[in-house]
Amino acid sequence: MSAKRTTRDRSSASASRAGGFFTPGRIAILVVAAVTLVFIFENTREVRIRVLIPEVTMPLYLALLATALLGAVCGYYLAARRRR
Repeated sequence: MSAKRTTRDRSSASASRAGGFFTPGRIAILVVAAVTLVFIFENTREVRIRVLIPEVTMPLYLALLATALLGAVCGYYLAARRRR
């Protein structure tokens, strides 16, 4: 005996999938990303930065944005390695 899905079952399954997009974890990530972007773009003054290269003067928001992007790439890479 096989279970047949009715049209109503399929529509309720797709509705629950669409409603499941906004999970608490995803909402938290969106809030943190929004606050991070506001913080980055509110800090627009020029700063001097020296890491391994000679001193560079650039807007602070660009340095913060580059650091955030580098952190996101590293986090994505480590998460992808963990899944294997």
